[in-house]
Amino acid sequence: MEIIEAKDRTMPLIEQLLKVWESSVKATHLFLSENEIENIKRYVPQALKEIPCLIIVEDENQVPVGFMGIVEQHLEMLFISHEKRGKGLGKELLKYAIEKYSVNDLAVNEQNPLAKGFYEHMGFEVYKRTECDEQGNPYPLLYMRLDR
Repeated sequence: MEIIEAKDRTMPLIEQLLKVWESSVKATHLFLSENEIENIKRYVPQALKEIPCLIIVEDENQVPVGFMGIVEQHLEMLFISHEKRGKGLGKELLKYAIEKYSVNDLAVNEQNPLAKGFYEHMGFEVYKRTECDEQGNPYPLLYMRLDR
């Protein structure tokens, strides 16, 4: 396993990360319909190109198996492919984000209790809740910050 910072965001890399995203979302975002996932998926490549800091975890074959995006000290996204979940990769990425980028806050879907529990285990606490996500969809978000 190796954590790297993506400098060149080539189309082949974006396509690999999109597969990671889709695998992760289908395993964790059970509240989304297949149609909703397909709609969101259209925006993911642009988000991956525009996020200021994109960090990837690769397997022993240099294939991306997870990634996160950071804006200032905010964790904007963290996804681990379904096949690699539960192996400590998310923990390693989040520790990297906290240590190297001073990440101290994030938002998580309330309907994704495993993610909420993971972030709580890593020291984050809920400080705010919204009824809708940032696109106005009826998916409550929990805003969490690192309790130091």
